[in-house]
Amino acid sequence: MKLKHYTAFLFLITCTNQLIAQDSPQQSIPNITEITNKEPKLRFLLGAAIEFGGDEIAKVFFTNGEDQSVNAGQGGSVFVGGQLQLTQIELLFLRSSIGIKYVTTQANNANIRLTRFPFNNTLNVHINKNLRLGAGASIQTGIKFNGDGFVPNINFGTAVGPVFEFAYKGIGLSYTMMTYKDENNFSYNANGLGLTISGALSGKKKNKS
Repeated sequence: MKLKHYTAFLFLITCTNQLIAQDSPQQSIPNITEITNKEPKLRFLLGAAIEFGGDEIAKVFFTNGEDQSVNAGQGGSVFVGGQLQLTQIELLFLRSSIGIKYVTTQANNANIRLTRFPFNNTLNVHINKNLRLGAGASIQTGIKFNGDGFVPNINFGTAVGPVFEFAYKGIGLSYTMMTYKDENNFSYNANGLGLTISGALSGKKKNKS
């Protein structure tokens, strides 16, 4: 093949390849950042709650004629834990937390109190940007009523029950269904209706939900 024929042949091949490349659809190469963003996101969870309800465990009488009841579902709590965003399902996430729940009386000369340690696990779904629904299980352990010598102490076994929450942004309403049993196998209704505040933190960003 002569040189000029060879040159013309190369020119024809080059033009053909360029035409094919222009007509062919462009395929983008996946961005490594996009792939990374699909991984599960774990955030630090922090919150507090105040709850009311349940059967009366004890009643304290004061010298001024007033009295105060200590109820099984009653108490204020603080908790810490984690929030896990499920892979490729942005609306769903898991929450796990452990905390302390505590209630005392207004007596100045006695430390009468009911303490327990709740461990909560819930599956949550965002209805929209601000509204969240959650449901799961609550395990409460170390449940003790301390009468401080004025009324008898009571120890309870570990209790398990369902928990539900409806929240707007970081503020929610919760309801826990639970039963406490003491050493004599006597049962107490420990259902609690509560007001919660919680936030999931990630680095410098704060996402209350």
